[in-house]
Amino acid sequence: QVQLVESGGGLVQAGGSLRLSCAASGSMFSINAMGWYRQAPGKQRELVASITRGGTTTYAYSVKGRFTVSRVNAKNTVYLQMNGLNAEDTAVYYCHAAAITAWVPEEYDYWGQGTQVTVSG
Repeated sequence: QVQLVESGGGLVQAGGSLRLSCAASGSMFSINAMGWYRQAPGKQRELVASITRGGTTTYAYSVKGRFTVSRVNAKNTVYLQMNGLNAEDTAVYYCHAAAITAWVPEEYDYWGQGTQVTVSG
């Protein structure tokens, strides 16, 4: 299996910035897409940003121009640089990876435990 661990969440004032990190660990796995989802209380989980191994990115319209997703494939790590944060960004952010393991030759979705981002406002 694949384990994902997020870090970097916290409390920040409106207009501030945070950088989230997520590291994948395990053995005999290969990650294709990797990225971030978020879920606010009473709302559905939504895609924030994702990036493929080749570097193709996808962003939610609401974060384009403010957030940047990147990854270091050799370290199995994905980052989310969040600038210009506002109250609407308050949510639990979950790291996500679509990975194939040696034991199961199919792509599965793996999730981190989530990290809280709270923006004052």
